[in-house]
Amino acid sequence: MIIDPPKPRIELEEVAAPRLAAEQPLVVIPPPPSAAPPATSLALSGVLVLGVGLGALETVNFIIDEFARSELLGGLTLAVAVAGFGLIGGGIWRELRGLFGLNRVDHLRQDLQSGDVARARAAATAWLARLPEGAAILPAIEAAHDTAAIAALLRAGPLAGLRTRTDALGRAAAVQTFAATAVVPSPLFDGLLVGWRGIRLVRQVAALHGLRPGLFATMSLLRRTAFSAATVVTTDVAVSTALGAITSHPLLRHVAGDMAGAGVAARRLFLLARAAAAACSPVDPNG
Repeated sequence: MIIDPPKPRIELEEVAAPRLAAEQPLVVIPPPPSAAPPATSLALSGVLVLGVGLGALETVNFIIDEFARSELLGGLTLAVAVAGFGLIGGGIWRELRGLFGLNRVDHLRQDLQSGDVARARAAATAWLARLPEGAAILPAIEAAHDTAAIAALLRAGPLAGLRTRTDALGRAAAVQTFAATAVVPSPLFDGLLVGWRGIRLVRQVAALHGLRPGLFATMSLLRRTAFSAATVVTTDVAVSTALGAITSHPLLRHVAGDMAGAGVAARRLFLLARAAAAACSPVDPNG
């Protein structure tokens, strides 16, 4: 009796396997809402109120004393106080406007994903009002009868243009960082340069989307960008691992080690630009 040798069993599937994308899509993950303000924010707010309030009261008393001495001195003191507190108020208003703009993006994102056509249309109209090219697509938004059509119009029109300009900003930052870190291979300089260029890039992307973040709004935007970039970490780690494997060779470590490190930093800035765009846009880029 002859027994056939074992053979591998192969099962053919009728449906073709999906093609793997080159990079993972950006998924916007909004930060979880907090029921109460954090203790740090309350403490900083208290310090701000005490500093500004007590300073204002002391300034008022000083102005009254100067008026008691001379009307000229009182007028000059009043003018200096009004100018100083006006500048402080302008700075505070800009910070608040930046924070309100970020919160507005979250509300617009919720309205676009609510399933209500009226809310989605109103949110799309409000967002397009910030963009220079928004007026061209408003008639199509008004004629849309479902939220899927509104989202598709936004992705095909303004979001595509913003994506192109965001990629241009990311490539420019990546080229600048690559060149600087390759010329001056210093770990301290690399860290400072990448950090400064990353913050500047996030602010540029925010301005591209119609936002004007100040100091605290930039910090909040960086936190939101970290949430939005959660799904591209795998791609970045894979690139870093590949470059690390290449530069582990004794000969190539001296030849391409610094250039590879510069390439990793440049790619991270490019991904940072896309993650910041996802955090600044109320439209889901993946549909």
